Amino acid sequence: MEVLDTALEEVKVLRQQRHGDERGWFTRAWCQHEYTDAGLDPVVAQVNFSSTSRRGTVRGLHRQVEPHAEAKTVWVVSGAILDVAVDLRDGSPTRAEHVAAELSADNGLGLHVPKGFAHGFQALTDDVVMVYVMSQFYAPGTEQGVRFDDPTIGIDWPLPVTVLSDKDAALPPLGPPETP
Repeated sequence: MEVLDTALEEVKVLRQQRHGDERGWFTRAWCQHEYTDAGLDPVVAQVNFSSTSRRGTVRGLHRQVEPHAEAKTVWVVSGAILDVAVDLRDGSPTRAEHVAAELSADNGLGLHVPKGFAHGFQALTDDVVMVYVMSQFYAPGTEQGVRFDDPTIGIDWPLPVTVLSDKDAALPPLGPPETP
């Protein structure tokens, strides 16, 4: 796995090293040693799959907060997405900044989203299938989110939004940092 820097120091793009021949290809998507060597959270608590049926669908922007904050690495198994990580950490000099990367089954890229960052994506094709490697178990009641179209964050979604859940449509805009 090759670890590529992004505009936000903690967010990384991961490139799979594919080995292929006339039968297809093989890659190792996750390795504890490689994660540790790259300074990424090497804990795996859950592995989740997600399916998105329609091009233009937006999911997010979501995160879990302490004591259940999670890091995640996202890979696309089928189709393509624009994947986004937004820094929501209070006190961070990059709060409200984001990184976006096109992930697809063809390009073999993944995105590592660290703790404290919200995650969301837009399906660029129909029938997207993704896998999430999570550092923390899902903990109901610890979810937070912000609007996908918050002008403070300024994500340039490449397609018109065709599907958005009621839950995501009701997410608030990014407010001021929390004070202790």
